[in-house]
Amino acid sequence: MEKKEDQSDSDYKKITIKTSDGETIQGRVYLKKNSRVSDLFTQSERPFIVLVNALLHSGQDKTLIINKEHIVWVEPED
Repeated sequence: MEKKEDQSDSDYKKITIKTSDGETIQGRVYLKKNSRVSDLFTQSERPFIVLVNALLHSGQDKTLIINKEHIVWVEPED
């Protein structure tokens, strides 16, 4: 039987995203072990990213699914 990986807080990385409509969104993205934020954009062909605990003008603690084509830049937090 295959063991399911645990998704603890340490598997999430806090980032800030600027979208093409001018919105700035802060939240957390899930990263596989030994992955970088940039891998979400360069190693994955998936057109969307999932941002959890997102903070934007309409509220906080939202889960957002964002089309990568509408992202202008991403800033990972250290």
